[in-house]
Amino acid sequence: MRTTTAPEKATALDTQVLAMSLELGATEWKLAFSPGLAQQPRHRVVAAGDLEAVMKEIAAAKARFKLPADVRVVSCYEAGRDGFWIHRALRMLGVENQVVDSASIEVSRHSRRAKTDRLDATKLLNQLLHWLSGEKGALKIVRVPTEEEEDRRHLHRELRTVKGVRTAVTSRIKGLLATVGVRVKEIAELPRLLERARLWNGEPLPKWLKARVERDWREREQLGQRIAELEKQRRELLRKGEDSGSECARKLHRLRGMGPNASWLYALEFFAWRGFKNRRQIGGLSGLAPTPYQSGRDRREQGICKAGNRWMRSLAIEIAWGWLRYQPDSDLSRWYQERYGRGSTRVRKIGIVALARKLLIELWKYLQTGTPPAGAVLKRQAQPRAA
Repeated sequence: MRTTTAPEKATALDTQVLAMSLELGATEWKLAFSPGLAQQPRHRVVAAGDLEAVMKEIAAAKARFKLPADVRVVSCYEAGRDGFWIHRALRMLGVENQVVDSASIEVSRHSRRAKTDRLDATKLLNQLLHWLSGEKGALKIVRVPTEEEEDRRHLHRELRTVKGVRTAVTSRIKGLLATVGVRVKEIAELPRLLERARLWNGEPLPKWLKARVERDWREREQLGQRIAELEKQRRELLRKGEDSGSECARKLHRLRGMGPNASWLYALEFFAWRGFKNRRQIGGLSGLAPTPYQSGRDRREQGICKAGNRWMRSLAIEIAWGWLRYQPDSDLSRWYQERYGRGSTRVRKIGIVALARKLLIELWKYLQTGTPPAGAVLKRQAQPRAA
């Protein structure tokens, strides 16, 4: 598995530097410049996506603050809809850009606070200056994937999106028929059901309702064909792919209880392109880390933080339940049964979150060392079930 470099660390602001923050909008970008915390920020507005105008404003800011033409320029913006193309473009133009996790930026706790793009740009600029001065916690820097790593995500994300759309269409079909008292038990039998379905008084389905349901059914069939094609492509990559993501997914797929969906998602969204240093980073990125609250004598747990990769969190819980079923003799399953197995439903649900976090850590170790989790069975070692 290919390792990744660690994000750049903040350094003491002992040399001249021009800091710039970008507040990105759909039609315009707000820019804020400053060479230090003691300086009044310079604000400018450019059209969204106009990098030439951004470079002109950088040159004007250097002249305004009387900085040399070759002064170091460091910029940042919040991760969001625009993705990482701006980061790559600024880096190519010689600007040291950083992408910031927007959820990590502190805001006022007053019930009503002023919020404008100009104020947000100023706040982000001040945080950047603190980070440049060596304050490590001022900003949370996002690990930017390469273009190849980012492109590989589209297959499984499209597959998950299309499946969600098909589920929505299926629910809409069932809901439309339920309004006239027709119940659908098996959606695959819908074409035959439409021909013989009758209302409460024995009359056939209304004309326009039947036409609408038929159009929704054709849409569902097209979505099913699209899903089949995407799954075929994924199976081919899982079997013959030579990139790091396919190799990582193939290794995870050898474990009993890890299907193609989980193996592919775990690899492409989590393990294949990140260089984890310890288990805390894994828990933090998955959003399964605890959130303690302590103030004086008041101490309590607030549940998991739910930060990090949202694609991973729900699947990690699902795979943890599957691990208990398909790997009952593993050390992790025995630990869960001894500690939570005899508890109430609420206790077992709390325990499954802990198991999901532990399982992610064990899978990370498995990918690093090649040694499966203690007591786990590989698929080639699994014994055939009795008839």
